[in-house]
Amino acid sequence: MEPRESWAALAAGGVAGVCVDLILFPLDTVKTRLQSPQGFRKAGGFRGIYAGVPSTAIGSFPNAAAFFITYENVKSMLHHGSTPYLTPATHMVAASLGEVVACLIRVPAEVVKQRAQVSPSSSTLRILSHTLYHEGIQGLYRGYKSTVLREIPFSLVQFPLWESLKDLWSWKQGHVVDSWQSAVCGAFAG
Repeated sequence: MEPRESWAALAAGGVAGVCVDLILFPLDTVKTRLQSPQGFRKAGGFRGIYAGVPSTAIGSFPNAAAFFITYENVKSMLHHGSTPYLTPATHMVAASLGEVVACLIRVPAEVVKQRAQVSPSSSTLRILSHTLYHEGIQGLYRGYKSTVLREIPFSLVQFPLWESLKDLWSWKQGHVVDSWQSAVCGAFAG
């Protein structure tokens, strides 16, 4: 993979991740509070619906960028010399490794975000400091394995499907899909 392509994957993945995470943040807060053992109202109800957004905003770009740079590089390395019938397996391996790497960033940001969502009166920085002081770095990676195990099956289906849909659309129209067409394929695959 050429450096220019790597930078494009990094930037596009990062921007897409930030947009999705910030748009869906209020829904995620409501879901987290509904699942809270203290109950929806005591966890904050609809008050402070953006509590924890700083950790999401800070972690979102590097998380998505790490996924896509890993995905594209692994896909590029595995694709050389492979036969076409192995292409879906290449995308599955690349997506799985992308999730493993991205979760190194995603999980700490999620831990801080979820704790802020159920404690809207505490700042993100205070929650981060408290977690590190009382639980150490391990506290930030609570749930890493389960998160990776949850994300990999999704990626095993989504990314080969996304790539296949792009290839099919490209073949039908006789040229590589445009960005908006790739987005449509991604939305359908997701």
